[in-house]
Amino acid sequence: MSQNPEKPHSSEEKWSGLEGGQESLDDPDRSVRERIRQSAPGPHRDDTPKSSPPRLVSVQELMEAAKGVTNMALAHEIVVNGDFQIKPAELPEHSLEKKVRDIVHKAFWDCLEAQLKEDPPTYDHAIKLLGEIKENLLSFLLPGHASLRNQITEVLDLDLIKQEAANGALDISKLVEFVIGMMGTLCAPARDEEIKKLKDIHEIVPLFRAIFSVLDLMKMDIANFAVSSIRPKLMQQSAEYERKKFQEFLEKQPSSLDVVTDWLQEAADDLAKLRYKKFPPHSSSDGAAGGAPALCCTAIQNQAYLKLLKWDHMNRPFPEVVLMDQSRFQEIQLELEQLLVTGTVLLVTFSAAGAALLDVPGFAEKIKTIVKVLLAGMHLPSFSLKESLATIGEKVCAEVNSCLSQHGFAPFTAERESVLKGQIQAVANADNAICQLIDSRMQKFLENYLTSSHQKALPAVPGGLGPIQRELEEIAVKYVRLVNYNKMVFSPYYDAVLAKILAKGESQLAGKSEE
Repeated sequence: MSQNPEKPHSSEEKWSGLEGGQESLDDPDRSVRERIRQSAPGPHRDDTPKSSPPRLVSVQELMEAAKGVTNMALAHEIVVNGDFQIKPAELPEHSLEKKVRDIVHKAFWDCLEAQLKEDPPTYDHAIKLLGEIKENLLSFLLPGHASLRNQITEVLDLDLIKQEAANGALDISKLVEFVIGMMGTLCAPARDEEIKKLKDIHEIVPLFRAIFSVLDLMKMDIANFAVSSIRPKLMQQSAEYERKKFQEFLEKQPSSLDVVTDWLQEAADDLAKLRYKKFPPHSSSDGAAGGAPALCCTAIQNQAYLKLLKWDHMNRPFPEVVLMDQSRFQEIQLELEQLLVTGTVLLVTFSAAGAALLDVPGFAEKIKTIVKVLLAGMHLPSFSLKESLATIGEKVCAEVNSCLSQHGFAPFTAERESVLKGQIQAVANADNAICQLIDSRMQKFLENYLTSSHQKALPAVPGGLGPIQRELEEIAVKYVRLVNYNKMVFSPYYDAVLAKILAKGESQLAGKSEE
């Protein structure tokens, strides 16, 4: 009798086990989906009995996971951020690292200067620097640059340079002149000015320092050119790469979908409340939700993405699968908040002024500029919306009166000015009806755009949002592009989590129906 009750103990059972293994080999995608589904936590994770305690993770495994996440974040940044560039690291002005670096560099250059001032001069440090310069120049060459490679190798022949130094025949100035000329040949046009400045430096030590500074810039140029070159190819493969890296991280940290699960569950609950509000349970004879349509994964995902635009970043952890884009979602959230204030101010201003200013060219843009400038620090803790709105009210009233006078209309009376200022200041109130109306219409537009994101044409802008249509559409395009890429990468994880959420919802609904 077999000691392990789970182990097949008949030839038929063994064969069935082999068939199951063969099935996973024949369909590797299914195997991956199964791993994802098993890794995805259920809605009630705490209620699930654990067969064994959590596995301890070694420091090495954590380091490997961190490295994988870092690489994934870098690839994601290159793909999503079209303006991504590698920039030289800049240490804080008064930091210890900068002080140590400056001291070491000064000691090195002082030593070089002292050697060159000896009689006869000592060229040990200078020759080492020429060797580094040679390596840098050769690293900039492409395989087809055979002629340039031969020139660099011939002129910067370190063995020959050492012999010349030993015999007192070394001409450093001539070698440096060749280096500057070669740098001018290899550098990007944007560095021509730096190369020109090198030719105006006549002291050897400052010239060496400047040469290495420009070489560092050239390295950045080469690296950024490489990034721009691989971006199209990376875009094709980054989704699979990010998914693979996240799966590796998930296998080491099984709890890495906890916040995602809560986030999607909240979105499902929100939609369920809306559904039951529209289709009350008592509207059906069987006590169910009547003719309410069933929740679908796409609708829940879209609702979840909309919730990110109202996220409390200070007090709530951001969902794991969108964590790399948290700063981008924060930026979009801030832009929408500013646009909400702008749209509300424009609406109350046009309502107060009537048709007189509705078709005046440039008036809406002036108001938008005023609001944008005064809301520039909206994300700062010290920002006061009430104070800014008071200033906006003053500026808007002045602009309205100026525009009315220019077009032959009577300016506002003091009473009308006071009313308009009060309406603008009331935007700061959380229960402001106009602000809530504009906000709901902006959210509806974004929701419609998410739903129709595969169509070329943008959905129609709701009424009242005409003055801010261009800004809203720009935000929508950026937002939906971000969402669609995230869906493309993490859709298997969403499907796994949502399958459990929907199954749970159906079981609860069935239980209520039986009651």
